[in-house]
Amino acid sequence: MKVKISEIGEVIGGGTPSTKKAEYYKKRGISWITPKDLSGYTKMYISHGARDISESGFKNSSTRILPKDTVLISSRAPIGYCAIAANDLTTNQGFKSIIPNKNKVLPKYLYYLMLSNKDNLEQIASGSTFKEVSGNAMKNFVVEIPNLEKQREVVNIIDPISKKIELNNQINDNLAA
Repeated sequence: MKVKISEIGEVIGGGTPSTKKAEYYKKRGISWITPKDLSGYTKMYISHGARDISESGFKNSSTRILPKDTVLISSRAPIGYCAIAANDLTTNQGFKSIIPNKNKVLPKYLYYLMLSNKDNLEQIASGSTFKEVSGNAMKNFVVEIPNLEKQREVVNIIDPISKKIELNNQINDNLAA
């Protein structure tokens, strides 16, 4: 069944605290993900980025706490990086993340679906300086969603392959080190 993203989840943008205020950032604070954190990232789940934000940084930005299992999708510079939140976290403004309605879509299915739609997301991006997928464009992005049982079947087929690829990437990283 073809549906808009807004029919299967809530689309949330991120935010960035002022980088001029060092107190807005800390070593171990509120997990904050940027598209740069997903550059070269090959795992399905992510829990922390390169830096976290402080409570005051959170309060002084437009970012929101995204719950575990939110599908994080970079919406600019570049478009289409994808990961699933392993825990509650926040993102910068370079994301249009989807909090999935689990009665309609499995987080892993949505993750695989959005990964496979990277080129289509780039097609709906607009902007003159650099391309970006707007919140409205993401909400109105149409995808094909089967019933939950079929989604489980698809995930059960893709998951073992994905895990082997992830393991191979870890082995390659260890060999390169």
